[in-house]
Amino acid sequence: MPDSRHQTSLHVHLEAALARAWQRRGVWAWALAPIALLFGAITAARRLAFARGWRRVERLPVPVVIVGNVTVGGTGKTPTVIALVEALRQAGYTPGVISRGYGVQFEGVRAVTSAASAQQVGDEPLLIARRASVPLWIGRDRPAAARALLAAHPDVDVIVSDDGLQHYRLGRDVELVVFDQRLGGNGFLLPAGPLREPLSRRRDATLINDPNAATRHAPYPWPDTYALRVLPSAAWQLDQPALKRELITFAGRRVLAAAGIGAPERFFATLRAAGLAIETLALPDHYDYSIDPFATSTAEVILITEKDAVKYGRADPRIWVVPIAAQLDSALLGLVLGKLKQSHARRAAPRAS
Repeated sequence: MPDSRHQTSLHVHLEAALARAWQRRGVWAWALAPIALLFGAITAARRLAFARGWRRVERLPVPVVIVGNVTVGGTGKTPTVIALVEALRQAGYTPGVISRGYGVQFEGVRAVTSAASAQQVGDEPLLIARRASVPLWIGRDRPAAARALLAAHPDVDVIVSDDGLQHYRLGRDVELVVFDQRLGGNGFLLPAGPLREPLSRRRDATLINDPNAATRHAPYPWPDTYALRVLPSAAWQLDQPALKRELITFAGRRVLAAAGIGAPERFFATLRAAGLAIETLALPDHYDYSIDPFATSTAEVILITEKDAVKYGRADPRIWVVPIAAQLDSALLGLVLGKLKQSHARRAAPRAS
């Protein structure tokens, strides 16, 4: 029977192979195309049911902004949510956040505090709660999570949903769809491609988390598309969070970079761009660190993401955490704030008798 480390490595290789296959329309993709057509028909019927009112959409008393994606895998939603929360605060709003809580098994809804564990609430919600210091509730039923948040925090006047784009029962006022440099891959729906919904799906804005955006010659094919810049800042030591160092100070050291995120290569590319020569260790997305992947490492320095840091839970002075921050385009923020203003005006308008 293979050990846990072998299973982890196999998981990572399978994820990488699938991601590569979804970037082109090869034999494998065409073979699965009939299943993708069936998947598309089912999802289209579901969208139609909510659009026509055959299934009920639950509207909240405050506007809802959804930050999601139409592709499988990490694209940069979490730093986008954190940046959006901070921008809304600066604009005078009091935001709250709802999320699913990936991998957490519980009934109902639950508040997320900075003192919680990733096993209790999920790694991404915990990261958002700690970084943004924002009221945050999780639950499979997103409208119920939002109602619980509003009951506990009546001053909240806008909800940001971390993912949930396909949770059509949740009424929304603004939809932001995030892509990375892979864009829509081969353009096929699951399982022949990476798409949960067609690329043509309507949304209010598209964000592209692509470090090579400046070198692209062709424009992106969608209106209201904005660049999403995600940049690192000084690393902090996991054992002593107050101790910080600029990334360049690790140059010349034997550095291992590890990431259990949806697109680990993006993290590695960020470190290389900062001038570091690194060994890399890609871990499965949402890796739980029940097995320590660094126990046998001879690296002098180990650089990890914030999403990994909330789960590691061991003492190791070699480990430094690299925070990243998203920079949102001012025109995008103007679009979001304009739609929120319209939404508040509609809610405040007296209803016709």
